[in-house]
Amino acid sequence: MVDRTESIRFRSPGMAWDLAGNLYLPEEFDPQNTYPALVSVHPIGSCKEQTSGNVYAKALAKAGYAVLAFDASFQGASGGLPRLVEDPAQRVEDIRVAVDHLVTLPYVDADRIGGIGICGGGGYVINAAMTERRLKAVTSVTGVNFGRLSRESFTEYDPIAAMEKVAAQRTAEARGEDVRVNDYLPPSVEAGRAAGLTDIDVLEATDYYKTSRGQSTGGATSAAFSRSAAANGWDAFLGAEQLLTQPLLVVIGDKPGGFGAYRDGQEIYGRAASRDKRLIVLPGTSHYELYDQPEPTGAAIEAAVEFFGTHL
Repeated sequence: MVDRTESIRFRSPGMAWDLAGNLYLPEEFDPQNTYPALVSVHPIGSCKEQTSGNVYAKALAKAGYAVLAFDASFQGASGGLPRLVEDPAQRVEDIRVAVDHLVTLPYVDADRIGGIGICGGGGYVINAAMTERRLKAVTSVTGVNFGRLSRESFTEYDPIAAMEKVAAQRTAEARGEDVRVNDYLPPSVEAGRAAGLTDIDVLEATDYYKTSRGQSTGGATSAAFSRSAAANGWDAFLGAEQLLTQPLLVVIGDKPGGFGAYRDGQEIYGRAASRDKRLIVLPGTSHYELYDQPEPTGAAIEAAVEFFGTHL
């Protein structure tokens, strides 16, 4: 099998830094032909080499799509300072920049571009589609509304108190103190359990990101605390009843966890204005099984191939 993956760097005019991407091309790629294309958006704390790239982009390229998986601004191998910022507005803008790059490629059909996102990437690609009309169809795989998650679990349901702490930390850093970086996860599953953590999403995330199962240099699973306030005022689904009109596929597992993908998937399916929308709930499946486990990811990929085949 020929490896058709290209490592690239790209930016939009006026952008001050590059984004790093892996472009996955069909096995029988011919630069004289034109292909439908997809932007694949990675989870919170992840990178292009993990599930958005090595699972979903790779499989969708095999199905005949040109797929661009990329690192978010301030993260992974992409540029931008300060590092380790998870800014929802910038994450959505990054998707637009990825589309900007795809439409410059002579072998991409600019009228057949879609988006797929996993975890927080699912929320981001849904939000982007509301105002990015070059995205003709979107798929969310165990998608999470990061704004809702930030206001709830990540702040222990007290966003005002959390933002006061962020404000104090940002002031301290502005006056010369070191940047405070928080890890989303414990160092190991065993350490998490010893600390009393029981949530399925936290423990399975740790098993994915902190072991050879999914660990990657670019997947930091950490963020600059002083830059975390903006997420509390953001909502991935705001305006969906009016603006989200593209065909929509939502894939979730039926094992709910603390990150809320089951809840968010049900919500956006109900709220989306899309005339053609589909919700798939995979039985006996957790959030992180949809990252890399063969049976659930196989089901999600099969559904996405059929969905994009119909709408692109």
